[in-house]
This record gives sequence, C-alpha cells and structure tokens, in this order.
Amino acid sequence: MVYTIGVADLKISGDVTDVLITYALGSCLGITVYDIKLKRAGLLHCMLPDSNLDRNKAAGNPFLYVDSGMKTMLDDFYRRGSRKHDLLIRVAGGSSSKVNEEEDFFQIGRRNFVSLRKYLWDEGLMLKAYDVGGYSSRTVTLEVGNGKMLIKSKGSLKEL
Repeated sequence: MVYTIGVADLKISGDVTDVLITYALGSCLGITVYDIKLKRAGLLHCMLPDSNLDRNKAAGNPFLYVDSGMKTMLDDFYRRGSRKHDLLIRVAGGSSSKVNEEEDFFQIGRRNFVSLRKYLWDEGLMLKAYDVGGYSSRTVTLEVGNGKMLIKSKGSLKEL
C-alpha cells in the first residue's frame, strides 16, 4: 500500500509491500529511518528545529519538530527490536525560501538540518546520506521492502 505522509506527520511500516511518500519538502525535512535487518521503515515530515520553541505544541504533535519527531520515531524502532547499528538514516529537504540563502532571514531549512545533525550526534547515530539545501522543493519516496529512497526535484529523480 502507498502511504502519503503529510506535514508534521510520521508513518512507520514493517510491511515489505508498502511505500511511504511525502511531497513538497521545502524548508521541512523528510527524514527516513530504515532497519536493514528487520525491514522496517519510517518517514517523518517535520517543520521546525526545536520542540523547546513551544512545548505545548510539541506535546500535542511531536512530529512538528525535528528533535521530538526523531525521538518518537526512534523510540518506536527500539521498542520493536531495532538496534542502532542496523539503522540507515537519510534526509532530504531543508531548502531556503530565497534563491540567495543570505536573504533567507529565518533560515528554517538550515536550522532544521543542524538540529537533526545535533540530535543524531547526541544519540550516537550518523546520517548515511542527505540531499538538503538549495531552493527547490523535493518529494521523497521510501520503499519498505528494500529501503530504497528516491528523491524527485525539479523534474529529475535520484536515489539517495
């Protein structure tokens, strides 16, 4: 089954026939976690870097934020038997709203990516691959059966 993950949402699946997809990643991040042993996959579409910006919103929807969304996703993987060294973590998105990134006052895309890197570092995890920055939106597709992550941007398709 194909599952569409909306903004500030998460889907985790262990069904090898499933495909997870999220559209229109601008400054948001599409973070994928894939357990290479258990064949489980998760796709998180988060908007903002730090849940400390608004603890009440984070409590209501942890997927709004990079840190609380990642914690929720990883906790689910660990509860179901995943081990850190079996997790393949990749990310796409983090675009600037301006062609000239220096004109992007808030730099949400860049801050989201920095927040993810810090979170993973603190957890003893590493990114396998990333496609972030620039000023184009991206669509991310993750195949649960094999962990293949595809990124579509500006009409081209590539595997990450």
